[in-house]
Amino acid sequence: MPRTGRRPGETGTRERIAEAARRLFAERGFDRTSVRAVAAEAGVDPALVHHYFGTKQRLFIEAVDFPIDAVRALETLAVDDAERVGERLVRFALQLWDDPVVLPRLLGVLRSAVTDPQAAALLARLFTRQGPIQLLRALEADQPDLRAELVGTQLVGLAVARHVLRVEPLASADHETIVAAVGPTMQRYLTGDLGRTRSS
Repeated sequence: MPRTGRRPGETGTRERIAEAARRLFAERGFDRTSVRAVAAEAGVDPALVHHYFGTKQRLFIEAVDFPIDAVRALETLAVDDAERVGERLVRFALQLWDDPVVLPRLLGVLRSAVTDPQAAALLARLFTRQGPIQLLRALEADQPDLRAELVGTQLVGLAVARHVLRVEPLASADHETIVAAVGPTMQRYLTGDLGRTRSS
């Protein structure tokens, strides 16, 4: 009997398209990356891109899917010494972003979020809802939603300055220099006093 399932070579072709999309989204962002350009980069017909992924939005989401369980990794940061968790979070982010598998995905999201609502939603989810909020719950912090958003803005700003804008000397600063500078701010966002909320 003939076997069912994907044809030989289908998985390889699909991954080649995803890898090509990952490179182009990282270089150009969502708006300036076309399905035709991805197909050319992958050496396939544009119809194959649509066959495997459907829309460009779906291709983007699958191409930038992060290959780690960031939520579980961030939850472990709360295990020891809550007074140093801000430093550990910054160090974790810097090491993660330097990973050659993760960085193209990160750049794809950052560059695309400016012009595409789905990319913007993905960015918000990655930097606030999928990790920091779980870390804050593990820390049993008050105002976890506000704190998660503050942490997210700090992380997004650092990622953009370091990897997209390449602002010097920040872009080439070593990890521990950045940890020492940004860690205390991150600590306040995670566990410190955020100030009094004005009553209406």
